[in-house]
Amino acid sequence: MVETRRVSDEIAEALIEEAREGRLETGTFLPTERELCERFSASRPTVRAALQQMQARGYAEAGAGRRPRVARPSLQTVLQLAGDHIRDIFGDAESGAHLEQMRQFIEAGAAREATKRADNVQIAKLRAALEENFEAIGTPEFARTDIAFHRVLVSVVGNPVILSLHDMFVSAMLAQRPPTDDPAKHDTVAYEEHRAIYQAIIDGDMITATDVMDRHLARSYRARLKSPRKVSDYFQKEEDKTD
Repeated sequence: MVETRRVSDEIAEALIEEAREGRLETGTFLPTERELCERFSASRPTVRAALQQMQARGYAEAGAGRRPRVARPSLQTVLQLAGDHIRDIFGDAESGAHLEQMRQFIEAGAAREATKRADNVQIAKLRAALEENFEAIGTPEFARTDIAFHRVLVSVVGNPVILSLHDMFVSAMLAQRPPTDDPAKHDTVAYEEHRAIYQAIIDGDMITATDVMDRHLARSYRARLKSPRKVSDYFQKEEDKTD
């Protein structure tokens, strides 16, 4: 297994170097698995592992049932590939908390920047997103309008990397939110915090905008944490075993 991994790494590096130098042209099909097996004196599983590594690094694009094509990694593809892996760790509590912290850092910064630089068009978009959020209170559409409001705010920064990171993770984070007993009450609290952020931006109050955003995201995260188990639950479980 170690040998297969080592050889597949060498094959991937050789093909990636050819793609970088232009000997393998972007958009053209890579050689067939059989041709690569003959060229590198390797087995099909080894060649397939090399091709998978090329795809993971953005140097190959696989089509449904077709040979992979040579590609050049772009910022978007690299972020997308990273996002696919990072989303797999949402079930881990500590990793999820780190991602929440990243979101809080990005959006608090976005609130600060929006207060300083948002133009009239961006303010109008933020107001429209806020109005849609209000109309969705107590309905299944609230989560979508919640995401939309935060996305408009982050887009004010004008950084495609930050916006891509936001798009990748926020929907997944909100999907982890457990249902509430009173959706209208929950949504109303969230909306009022959105409104306070918007008003602070309008007023040019950077401190309030960032402070409300920090508290808003912290409350949202903590509200999604499961309550710790009670000792009484343990004894109930033991009683159930004896019944």
